[in-house]
Amino acid sequence: MESLDQYIAFDLEFNTVDEVEHLIQVSAVRFDNGTETADFDAFVYSDVPLNSFVVGLTGITQEKVLTAAKAETVLADLKAFVGDLPVIGYNANKSDLPILLANGLDLTDAYALDVYEIADSMRDNKLHGMKNFQLKSLAEFFNVAEKNAHNALADARMTARVYEAMKDTQEAEKLLSKQNEKEINDDDNPFAGLAGLF
Repeated sequence: MESLDQYIAFDLEFNTVDEVEHLIQVSAVRFDNGTETADFDAFVYSDVPLNSFVVGLTGITQEKVLTAAKAETVLADLKAFVGDLPVIGYNANKSDLPILLANGLDLTDAYALDVYEIADSMRDNKLHGMKNFQLKSLAEFFNVAEKNAHNALADARMTARVYEAMKDTQEAEKLLSKQNEKEINDDDNPFAGLAGLF
């Protein structure tokens, strides 16, 4: 797993009507050496009626999107917020990156890693027993869950915090491995010469 010290974690909320995804919220957080140092959160204008499922899931109301800035303005601001930093997301290759692209912002070159894909690679050993790989479930597993999941800002934060927890797990494993190697190295064992006497 690649270890990033500085990056942007992002998430989107969208309203699907007649198989078309309409962007309604764009959020991101900047992390520097394991700490959140800035955030970006904006609703996106849409005159398409929100379906009741989206309202119930996200808490985003029709009024919030009707009074919001248009997508081109929000995404220009997001691009400025990202700058030259690498970007991470949760299963973003499937929906978030294509939705951004459809709205005029291409982050594919900046997309450094997908936290879902890392979790999936850990499925058989480190995350054995996980019932599902939803972001909130992983965040609860690592004890970094936010109360308002399915809000893009909360989900961006959880994406970053799950990634940080995974990095901590990886670092702990490296330290343990080094410690175990040291313990079995005869050169470091003051009693190694006595092994044949007992």
